[in-house]
Amino acid sequence: MSLIFDPQRLPVLSVDDHLPAVPIDRLSAHALRERFAKPRIWTPELIAERPLGKRSPAHASVLVPLLERDSGLTVLLTRRAEHLSDHAGQISFPGGRAEPHDLSPVETALREAEEEIGLESTHVQVLGSLPTYTTVTSYIVTPVVGIVQPDFTLRLDPSEVSEVFEVPLAFLMTPAHHRRHAVGEGDEAREFFSMPWPSHDAHGSPRSHFIWGATAAMLRNLYRFLSA
Repeated sequence: MSLIFDPQRLPVLSVDDHLPAVPIDRLSAHALRERFAKPRIWTPELIAERPLGKRSPAHASVLVPLLERDSGLTVLLTRRAEHLSDHAGQISFPGGRAEPHDLSPVETALREAEEEIGLESTHVQVLGSLPTYTTVTSYIVTPVVGIVQPDFTLRLDPSEVSEVFEVPLAFLMTPAHHRRHAVGEGDEAREFFSMPWPSHDAHGSPRSHFIWGATAAMLRNLYRFLSA
């Protein structure tokens, strides 16, 4: 789907700095294993986008890879290749459409992660799944959360992914970094979150990874899950 607007040029309506960050002691691998093993009662904040067009719904899964680094957990994200027909150039989790031979959403997420970035399932400890999120392109996406051991080698499929990068989980679980936007007016208005990650390119020049849309929505639901 080609965007008819540039989300980075839309004004920021508000920032959720009035909400508390997830306490740091809940963001360790051990704490996340316990939370998924014994989840608390919670409600996802975001479940669906208003669809564009009349595409038939299709099931998909993404892997939310949490890497164990010395400084804490990081979230591995990808930038989709620019030539793709859906969500080209956007920041996303590794993942994709379910295939008939996939036995479960977890299997879809792990298969897609290996195909897209070469992350083998033997390096992933699946913790559990978050509620599905339906995208503007009518994909019903299951986010599968997993802890990833850092001793892996990535092999990017250039037909799917243009780059990968990591963002500290603590940064993404801090609502002061969650910005609200809207496009359109009245009944046609569409609201979305963004979580820009300030970084640097290979030459040390400043750049920003603009995390928004479905990826930001699923991260927001992860925030609600861990905050409960």
